[in-house]
Amino acid sequence: MEDPELITQAIANNVRYQRSYRGLTLDQLAARSGVSRGMLVQVEQGRTNPSVSTLTRIASALGVTVARLVEVGDVPMVRIVDKADVVTFTQGDVRARLLVGADSPMILELWDWRIGPGEHHDGDAHPPGTREMVTVLEGELTLTVYGKSHVIGKDDAVLFTADRPHRYANRGSGELRIVMVVAEPREPHDQ
Repeated sequence: MEDPELITQAIANNVRYQRSYRGLTLDQLAARSGVSRGMLVQVEQGRTNPSVSTLTRIASALGVTVARLVEVGDVPMVRIVDKADVVTFTQGDVRARLLVGADSPMILELWDWRIGPGEHHDGDAHPPGTREMVTVLEGELTLTVYGKSHVIGKDDAVLFTADRPHRYANRGSGELRIVMVVAEPREPHDQ
């Protein structure tokens, strides 16, 4: 039998994820389900073990099964990616390694980039709402977004909206190494 605390936490995570995925506020879910906002807060914070009746109303309002809400999960709490499983993309003297990614509740990717002297990478526009965060580990990055170039030095970081084409360039004489996080919102199905 599953640990009751583990199930309570799974319910909290699953309800919060399903509500967020659909773009619902707590008040909207309360109105749809007939479960009070206070009870929903307790459920999402893992402070209560909701009854089957409460879970049935929440599941129905979210359009999922009760089983989906109590599912301990396919994704482990900790996911270790062995270096042998890291995907590497190479083009000339540009090497990008996708270290780890996730697709819920939003699309997240963690990248390690190495760009040789005089090289660049042109990034396509991502969907609206996508943000990128970059830190420079070695060298100096020239980031061009919306037609304007920005120089980011070693140990500096930048956050930008990535829904337009953008360029990562190494105008220096040594290798450029950056670590990047891409955060792309998922579109709710039923909005």
